[in-house]
Amino acid sequence: MIQVFFGIACRQQREQMQVSQEKFALSIGMDRTYYASVEAGKRNISIQNIKKIADGFGISLAELMSETEKIERSSKM
Repeated sequence: MIQVFFGIACRQQREQMQVSQEKFALSIGMDRTYYASVEAGKRNISIQNIKKIADGFGISLAELMSETEKIERSSKM
């Protein structure tokens, strides 16, 4: 389930930036279809790719994981 919550957090961050999946993926050197599968919660991605994504959002790994945990907690309410 963590992949799903992480994907939601990524989508929310990207949408706040008002950028498409394609533009964001290109900006971090990631294939769009791979990134789309991350947002869909279908990838168990490496820490290296999580770092790329966090850097692309301009936030720390801790901030991105904190957002993921908030989403997880809110889904249990």
